[in-house]
Amino acid sequence: MSENAPRQADVVTMADVLAAAERFTGVIPASPLQRNERLSIRHDLDVWIKREDLNTVRSYKGRGAYNLISGLSAEQRERGVVCASAGNHGQGVAFACASIGVTARVYLPRTTPRQKRDRVARLGGAHVQIVVEGETYDDAAAAARDHAESTGMTLIPAFDHPRTIAGQGTVVKEIIEQLGKAPDAIVVPVGGGGLLAGTLTWLRETHPGVTVIGAEPAGGASMALALAEGGPAPLDEVDPFVDGAAVKQVGQFTYAIAAERNPKLVAVPEGQICVEMLDLYQSDGIISEPAGALAASALNLDLGLAPGATVVCILSGGNNDVSRYAEIVERALVFEGRKHYFLVEFPQEPGALRRFLDDVLGPDDDITLFEYVKRNNRETGPALVGVELGAPEDLEPMLKRMDAAPHRIEQVSPDSPLFSFLV
Repeated sequence: MSENAPRQADVVTMADVLAAAERFTGVIPASPLQRNERLSIRHDLDVWIKREDLNTVRSYKGRGAYNLISGLSAEQRERGVVCASAGNHGQGVAFACASIGVTARVYLPRTTPRQKRDRVARLGGAHVQIVVEGETYDDAAAAARDHAESTGMTLIPAFDHPRTIAGQGTVVKEIIEQLGKAPDAIVVPVGGGGLLAGTLTWLRETHPGVTVIGAEPAGGASMALALAEGGPAPLDEVDPFVDGAAVKQVGQFTYAIAAERNPKLVAVPEGQICVEMLDLYQSDGIISEPAGALAASALNLDLGLAPGATVVCILSGGNNDVSRYAEIVERALVFEGRKHYFLVEFPQEPGALRRFLDDVLGPDDDITLFEYVKRNNRETGPALVGVELGAPEDLEPMLKRMDAAPHRIEQVSPDSPLFSFLV
């Protein structure tokens, strides 16, 4: 790079964010900013939620996609565009293409929830062709790149493009306008880093004193790895549960901006995200996808915020398939220490289960799973037993009762390969 060449961290500016906001006029309305009483009381903070889940696309992804596609030349529009997505970016591209009149080919990994696939098709209509490819976002991204190179279609990155980053930066611009002041801190969900980079870009030139906290899923902390390695690097493994932020490797532009401005990054356990998703739904009436609950979940960690500080959490998306709630409840119970699994050897005689219930279970405990394999050639038969406790602190007394019981009982550890078949 020559001395006069722009650094990657400088290719997006406040002016670019302002220009993106201008392009949205009449197309993408500002999403609401709402104070959340539950989170404010729980964490002794003044907590506000930026409701990107209430956009037409049900996430912030329409901003970056529209900003990029609207700036294509007539020739590029004629050839069409291609993208890879975990679901939300695909919806943003579909929305933008239908609005502008451009054809698109959208690659989605097999882990993309059915609800998100259907939404891409509905938003894009005749303008969009969906291709399901690979097990992860990165597999789909590789296929999208190959298709763009072979056809001449324009690749629309999910996060690593200056115009995408500028479009996402309009979220924090709206936050400060709606709040009427700069908050003490903004908590941003982080996958590939587009929203984080846009936030850092806007605040650097307008309110550099605002603390920016990037919340990554513990099973996909790719930005933390990049900052530790001094550049984008692939994670060895990615937990696909937080599908909207399950990115194996962050982008060059997003990394460069984050590296220069050094936000605080925290890794949020997937179980904690599930707990917050249920609280958002049951207490606040908000349907959030896992990535959408990332920022609010991070408040449970030590963020170093002063009591009473004004904090804005960006609820980045609400594209959650209702069929996932059974898994979400399960993960939440396990994380809170209320759900446990055991391998139990029962004597093959009448009343064995009744004695187990009487000897082991407490008054508020419940059997949620019982898988018994009867073997006629043995005196005992194994069973997989799931127990939901009335409270996490009831575990130790129950384990003591198990030690005293005549059954052979082994607890299934969350680290066991068997556990992955249960949760």
